[in-house]
Amino acid sequence: MKQEETGTADPMDARLGTRLAELRAERGWSLGELAERSGVSRSTLSRAERAEISPTASLLNRLCGVYGRTMSQLLSEVETEPALLIRAAEQPVWEDRTSGFLRRSVSPPHTGLRGELVEGRLGAGADIAYDRPPVPGLEQHIWVLEGAIEVTAQDVEHHLDAGDCLRLRVWGPTRFRCPGPGSVRYVLAVVLP
Repeated sequence: MKQEETGTADPMDARLGTRLAELRAERGWSLGELAERSGVSRSTLSRAERAEISPTASLLNRLCGVYGRTMSQLLSEVETEPALLIRAAEQPVWEDRTSGFLRRSVSPPHTGLRGELVEGRLGAGADIAYDRPPVPGLEQHIWVLEGAIEVTAQDVEHHLDAGDCLRLRVWGPTRFRCPGPGSVRYVLAVVLP
């Protein structure tokens, strides 16, 4: 059942909403100021901060850009104590139900490190577009484990099959699309500039 049907926020969404509100408050911004900086409506920002909605990957990407964080950094900030070892069963998983994107934070979270590993899964036909990187010049290595994915960056489309690896520096819009017929599973290595 969706959180709107139960009236209860998902615990991860609740912690994420609280952290988003803290980041805005730390900067002394109103919802209106954040809306102007991020291009996200005030009502959507307000609902995300109150955990009335589960934020999409695109929404979190815009907010990460404004706050100068990667998505993994933001998500690690809402986890409990950082660990050196994180077992597979304990790795935080976040789902963008709208796009069919499943994101597993593989690396133990640590805000002081520049690199991290993420496992991504997209269902057949899933399509995620980011209008900007969370941090300009972010380095990404995309290694496909199963299936196929099309990645577009700087107006160039790259088709990757199982075993292929693409390295890019992200300066502008990107798009991740699973052409099917099956889903795709890939590793995303992210390195801050």
